Amino acid sequence: MKFTDEQNDYLEETFKRYNISTPLRKVHFMATCHHESMGFKKFVENLNYSAAALVAIFPKYFTNLPTAKLFARQPEKIANRIYANRMGNGNSLSGDGWKHKGAGAIQLTGKDNQTNYFKSKGLSVLPNLLHTFEFAVDSAGWFWQTNKLNSLADADNVTAIRKRVNGGFIGLADVRKLVDEYKTIYL
Repeated sequence: MKFTDEQNDYLEETFKRYNISTPLRKVHFMATCHHESMGFKKFVENLNYSAAALVAIFPKYFTNLPTAKLFARQPEKIANRIYANRMGNGNSLSGDGWKHKGAGAIQLTGKDNQTNYFKSKGLSVLPNLLHTFEFAVDSAGWFWQTNKLNSLADADNVTAIRKRVNGGFIGLADVRKLVDEYKTIYL
């Protein structure tokens, strides 16, 4: 992965600020961010799902195909349903799900997470800032530190990191592959 000098500076600042200070910590942080942001290219969650995908990925919110068809390919409507009444978000009519959808290099999701991150920076909550490289990697570092992922990286525990970041194991095989690739860079 090639980064500009400015991007490298932001990464180095993030490593220092959040104690991502060993080669193995950098490997796991970079692999996780790479996966979550599609190679450091997409810093906002893609919620453009088909009805079948909604039923498969979000069965708690879409229990059948007819219901899912009412939401298919409507990212704002999907976000407001799946993120309603959790993570500090209001109900589905509040618009919080869409406003506080995943953003940044680790896809910081929910009003509580985003509010706590911006508060730690002394800033008002501005979710669109998470779409920039600087805030994308910094918010990922904040999430990494807040969720004590350095200790899991020290143990080289890809599975536990994935569970903490994703809430499950979607993308685990890709992250494992990326960890191996980043080990050739940092180790």
